[in-house]
Amino acid sequence: MLIQSLAGLPAFLAYFCTAFIAIIIYLFIYTRVTHDEFELIRKDVPGAALSLGLSLLGFSLPVASAIAHAQNLVDCAVWSIVALIVQLIIFFIVRVPVPDLSRRIADGQMAPAIWLGLASLSGGALNAAAMTY
Repeated sequence: MLIQSLAGLPAFLAYFCTAFIAIIIYLFIYTRVTHDEFELIRKDVPGAALSLGLSLLGFSLPVASAIAHAQNLVDCAVWSIVALIVQLIIFFIVRVPVPDLSRRIADGQMAPAIWLGLASLSGGALNAAAMTY
């Protein structure tokens, strides 16, 4: 019975590791393009943690959807790249009404951080729902 329960373990590990690597790549690229949230978090800027955390959730939702719907690991990786691109596009769109977004978050203002984080989460939710292939 235990062996049957663990039959899916190799696939679980493969998809989980693919998602984990996608998240590391996402965080690396996103924080280079935006405003290096990790540096701001080290300086105790709560808005940076909030906006980055919500954007990570906005990225993770479509990655989870890709895992659920993917035909294989390559499929999952490709759709994870799509999710990354969508999150970057959202960042640039969110800056249109708030052009000094990065500076305001770095200065500790919460409203721009909340705006960016929730827009990232909303975009991620829509992205995940659209991955119904």
